[in-house]
Amino acid sequence: MDLKGKRIILGSNSPRRRELLAGLNIDFEVDTGNDFDERFSTDTPYDEVPRLMSIGKSHGFHRPLEEDEILITADTMVILPQTDDRPGEILGKPKDRADAVRMLHDLSGREHHVTTAVTLRTIDKEETFSVTTEVWFKVLTDAEIAYYVDTYKPFDKAGAYAIQEWIGFAGITRIEGSYFNVVGFPVQRVYEALQRFL
Repeated sequence: MDLKGKRIILGSNSPRRRELLAGLNIDFEVDTGNDFDERFSTDTPYDEVPRLMSIGKSHGFHRPLEEDEILITADTMVILPQTDDRPGEILGKPKDRADAVRMLHDLSGREHHVTTAVTLRTIDKEETFSVTTEVWFKVLTDAEIAYYVDTYKPFDKAGAYAIQEWIGFAGITRIEGSYFNVVGFPVQRVYEALQRFL
């Protein structure tokens, strides 16, 4: 992609986002300086939270943008949709082993949604979009959950799992939508948005 003299800044600590953006064969730098407090009201609709977090990260960037810069920020959340017998829930990063085990039990045998919101911003233009992928797990055994948590220690991952690790190979029966979105970055949509910005 011809960047037309623009500098791309990825405002994310995620190694997965860095890897996926690099897959577009564009030059970028990582700058994670940010003062945004990632909190939200419990009244906020679940599907709006990633968007609010992504915009907040963009505007919480630690310095003003320069004329030639495009800042990219993102936020990914795992959402258990509401059903007749239980309320919806956002599954963030687990606090500890017990919390990771609980989350995987909640995901077992059910459909869930992975939503990533991405914000692109320059000094005079801004765009935020969201991508949602539907994911289904088979019924996971206690032994499978314990093996995954103890071997892969998914404590830095929303929903306590990564689709590209063992549990994705062994436990995910179906997805509808972008695989890369579940990894953490919907790169095809990012590519389209960058083309518009350039």
